[in-house]
Amino acid sequence: MIKPRQKRYRNSELDNLMVIVPWKKLFIQGVSLAFIILFSLNCHPAQAANPDPLRLQKMVNRFSWQDAKNTYPKNSILFVGSSSVYRWKTAYAFPEYPVINRGIPGAEIADLNYYYGDLVEKYRAATVIFYCGDNDIASGKSPEQILADFKTFTTHLMVQTNQPTLIFLAIKPSPQRWKLWSEMVETNLKIQRYCRDSHQCTFVDTATVLLNDKGQPDKRFFAEDGLHLNGEGYQLWNKLLYSVTGGDVLALVL
Repeated sequence: MIKPRQKRYRNSELDNLMVIVPWKKLFIQGVSLAFIILFSLNCHPAQAANPDPLRLQKMVNRFSWQDAKNTYPKNSILFVGSSSVYRWKTAYAFPEYPVINRGIPGAEIADLNYYYGDLVEKYRAATVIFYCGDNDIASGKSPEQILADFKTFTTHLMVQTNQPTLIFLAIKPSPQRWKLWSEMVETNLKIQRYCRDSHQCTFVDTATVLLNDKGQPDKRFFAEDGLHLNGEGYQLWNKLLYSVTGGDVLALVL
């Protein structure tokens, strides 16, 4: 039997092989590791950072100053959230109810959690009507992150001894932020499912009523800035809250 001829290497060739082969392995391993890292980043995108809540401290202090000068009603309806709540003339819209408005322009849900004691807990309201999340999406937060922040808010609320009813108003579309509408829809659906499954909140669709026949924001309901509601838009929301409660806003129950 003829044995296969084995290739013999000179010392210089062996030295080259010893150098080249490890470097090839290291290169392949490096590329593989980079691919794994990129894949992991795509699967688990970094969360958007919360803004500094202290930027809103003056507004919160103003509310505290008002509370020190005036008594606030017991068993009230507390409207809390961002500028859509701040601009809402809730006391005139619901004159037959004890109403407190604690809207803060530019607020995100994390801000409401940070100032929960000052904005929500102290009032021991019978019903909390919540609108926030619009700014969260605009700042780059994912629907999952917004849902997590809202769950934190509901957790704060449920440990209160009086456990008020919580109403979540759907994040609204607007001409200015129309490109973010798909993220808003996804966030609304996640929170709607959470309210349905947890029985800790009631979801009210205040979003689709602002769309026209073409499925786009109806400009009749928006201010000139294309972001906030105008008087007609708020009238629409007022009627919606009355209609879903049979004319009694306090009748909203879980």
